[in-house]
Amino acid sequence: MIALWSRVLRAVGDSRLLLKAKPLADRGVRQRILEQFLEQGVAAERIELDQGQPGTREHLEQYQRVDIGLDTFPYNGTTTTCEALWMGVPVISLAGDRHCSRTGASLLTNCGLADLVTTSEAAYVDMARQVARDRETLREFRAGARERMRRSPLLDAAGVTRELEGVLAELWATSREKLATEEI
Repeated sequence: MIALWSRVLRAVGDSRLLLKAKPLADRGVRQRILEQFLEQGVAAERIELDQGQPGTREHLEQYQRVDIGLDTFPYNGTTTTCEALWMGVPVISLAGDRHCSRTGASLLTNCGLADLVTTSEAAYVDMARQVARDRETLREFRAGARERMRRSPLLDAAGVTRELEGVLAELWATSREKLATEEI
């Protein structure tokens, strides 16, 4: 992940990376991560390591400092991706071949953002470069993000419930038929 994020940082020359995680409170962890970026040719000054904010409000306010979210892999983000989208930050995701590496693709596609899903490291870097250059689209994205999510299947609780009810009814009918034939 650090190697790929380093490629993005090198491709977008004036960019910086904000990493947030509780383990970053540990000096040794921070040092190890900064050394790995340095090995990839990225200076420590371009990396901000944050152990997290004390409250939800402060946590979400941090997204105002972020232009683009870079999804992780091979295990994609879920809550982080949803938070970023809700706060108006586009997320670039690298889709893999397993559930844990396709979560980003699923979330983005369901929000009408399938164009932010990539399938190779080179495409991930290219997408980050393209999105970073298009400041007007970034402003428009931020302005319309919440409405986009509100209209998406991700926030359609009634629709998801109806779909689940249908699947459960089908399972119930199938199991009743199976039980009926086994009793004969």
